[in-house]
Amino acid sequence: MSLATRWHYYRRIFSAYLGSGRSQLTFWHEVPEINPRASASRLGEYHMLFREKADYAGHYDAAGIPMLDYHGVIGLQYNPIAIAQWGLANYNCFCETSDQARWQKTLKAADWLAANLEQNAHGLWVWNHHFDWEYRDTLKAPWYSGLAQGQGVSLLLRAHSYSKDEKHQHAAERAFVALTRPVAEGGVLFEDDQKRLWIEEYLVEPPTHILNGFMWALWGVFDFWLAHADASAKRIFDRGVDTLVHNLARFDTGYWSLYEQSGTGQSRTGLKMLASPFYHQLHIVQLRVMSNLTGDARFATVAERWEGYARRRSNRNRALIEKSAFKLLHY
Repeated sequence: MSLATRWHYYRRIFSAYLGSGRSQLTFWHEVPEINPRASASRLGEYHMLFREKADYAGHYDAAGIPMLDYHGVIGLQYNPIAIAQWGLANYNCFCETSDQARWQKTLKAADWLAANLEQNAHGLWVWNHHFDWEYRDTLKAPWYSGLAQGQGVSLLLRAHSYSKDEKHQHAAERAFVALTRPVAEGGVLFEDDQKRLWIEEYLVEPPTHILNGFMWALWGVFDFWLAHADASAKRIFDRGVDTLVHNLARFDTGYWSLYEQSGTGQSRTGLKMLASPFYHQLHIVQLRVMSNLTGDARFATVAERWEGYARRRSNRNRALIEKSAFKLLHY
């Protein structure tokens, strides 16, 4: 991709980050909020509210399933992560209000996820994205994601808890298997040199350890453990917690959080991929959820420190400039 093409592409991206223009990013970038009604001891409401996503104002197909507009050659697409989050948002609303219209939307999302699991080359059941996506490398369709697996499982388990429809349970169990297997075996797990376990949002080599995707996917493992008292799920969750505890310092620049750990371009430019303002705030909320799920105050301590970074205008400006520069020069 030429520098001019990159600039045109990322100018649209940053306009969405800053709140102007409508694109697929409009779905993702609501204000992150912890769900005060969620429980760490039973499978109830989802851990974040996703309040705005429940009433997504974008495109829907004829069956009422949300689609995201990526513009250009990609155009309108189903995104399994977005469908799972839309379903979870409506499930939260249903639990709060008993509104049957909210349950029907939850059910539509769960049914779509159950119907659209596909086997990958290793025979594991995954949710594929059927469009190419530019990240560090081009993710060629069909590609799957640890984040999709985790959030799909989170929705299907909740749908089953109310519907008692075995197709939701069966789909959750199928999808969970990818969260127990390494990338080399068709799963989404990566074990680093310190034998610590990551769930990878994007499956690229070397792995990039995207922080928000790791935590969201880890909640899917936690939810599976809550629903089934599954010992393998508890082991994976505990190992993921250990990974976070021992690696959060690597995501801390002293003034902002990092989006990921790829290290691309550091030898040439010294730049790292900082989180956008939205993702920095998301990290803070996710860390507070992690503190609630684990009872470990270290997550809350990091959340407070990162919240302090965001209060300083100089930090916000520096992060946005460095984030923009990284995007233009790398990906």
